[in-house]
Amino acid sequence: MLMKLILTKKPKNVTIIEGFPGFGLIGTIATEFLMEHLETEKIGIIEMSEIPAMIAIHQKKVIEPVSLHYNKEFNLVLVHAINIGKELGWKLADVIAELAVTLNAKEIISLEGVGSPNPEATSGRVFYFSTKDGEVSKKLSGAANPLNEGIVVGVTGALLAKQLQTPIIALFAEAKSGLPDSRAAAEILKALDAYTGLKIDTKPLLQQAVLFEKKLKGIMTKGKEAEEIQDEKLSYLG
Repeated sequence: MLMKLILTKKPKNVTIIEGFPGFGLIGTIATEFLMEHLETEKIGIIEMSEIPAMIAIHQKKVIEPVSLHYNKEFNLVLVHAINIGKELGWKLADVIAELAVTLNAKEIISLEGVGSPNPEATSGRVFYFSTKDGEVSKKLSGAANPLNEGIVVGVTGALLAKQLQTPIIALFAEAKSGLPDSRAAAEILKALDAYTGLKIDTKPLLQQAVLFEKKLKGIMTKGKEAEEIQDEKLSYLG
């Protein structure tokens, strides 16, 4: 099965920020917001043959399942994902590791959502885990709590298990449900801002939360429907 990294540009010494679909769609929402509020250009995709051959079209633009975007000002590469199929965490982690080596990445920052023990809370806490020493805890002091115990799944878990030479900082925001949670995404962006100094204004995200969540939920729902249709077609033809 094919999983291929395709790049049209190869900036060096970058910081990679990845957000894959997960609980509350935190990573997808956060990277989507960064793409809209930073000046970025698409520099590549991750091509995967293990998911249905489909893309989304939004505002006359093609949105691939996994795309790569570059911000020159802060030398960032954003990994934006709306569909990664099932059980592909290990393979995607391999591709992210390849991306880090190809671009001589300084670090990888993972954005994840986790379930909140207090679903009534208006905003969740943010936790972090890092393979770096010293400066991370200082920068995130007051913005996120260290994760001392927990289970990390998906691409982030696979990246941490691989013990890469590239340092990894994983941020986890508590989300109220499995539905798109823009408010929790805003909290993780605040922590990201504390660490990176991007000067992110999350007010637009909070103000547009309902529209933002509706947009992403629509894309994800249509993607799932397309998968089901294709599955039915394959079953019939088989």
